[in-house]
Amino acid sequence: MDFLVATSTYIIPLVIFFIVGYGVLNKTDVYDVFVEGAKDGMKTVWNIAPTLIGLMVAVGVLRTSGFLDFLGGLLAPVTEGIGFPSELVPLTLVKMFSSSAATGLLLDVFKEFGTDSYVGLIASIMLSCTETIFYTMSIYFLTAKITKTRWTLPGALVATLAGVITSVIIVNIF
Repeated sequence: MDFLVATSTYIIPLVIFFIVGYGVLNKTDVYDVFVEGAKDGMKTVWNIAPTLIGLMVAVGVLRTSGFLDFLGGLLAPVTEGIGFPSELVPLTLVKMFSSSAATGLLLDVFKEFGTDSYVGLIASIMLSCTETIFYTMSIYFLTAKITKTRWTLPGALVATLAGVITSVIIVNIF
C-alpha cells in the first residue's frame, strides 16, 4: 500500500515533466500550445454552461419539491417486490442527471440507514456502476456538435438498469 501512495504522489508531476520535456525535445513552444488549449477549453466551458445550469436547476427542483420521494413511494410495490429498496429510487433517478447531487442523496441514505445496511450497500455499489447519462450525453454531444444520438440513450439506460440489478445481486450474494 505504501508503494501506491508514493506512486500517486509523484505520478502527476512526472506526467507534466514528461509532456513539457517531450515538447522541448520536439522544439515545440509548449507554453503557446498550452495557452491555445486553455482557450479552447474555456470556449467549451462557455458553450456547455447553459446545459449544466439547466440540469442542476432541474435536479434541485425535483429534489426539494418532494417529487422524487413521491415517485419512490409510488414505485415501492414494484421495487420492493424485486428486492430493490424504494428509498433508492430518487438516488437512481438523480444519478442519471448529476453525480454530485447523487452523492448528496447518498450521504442522506447513509445518515438514515447506515453505510453497512442493506440499503447503504446497494446504494454504494449502484453509484459506482452507473453513469450520469444525461449529463454525459449533453456534454459530449454538445461539444462534438452531434444532433442524432441514435441508440446512445437506450443503451445507456439498459447499462444503468444492469448496474442497478447487479448491485442488488451482489449485496444479496455477499
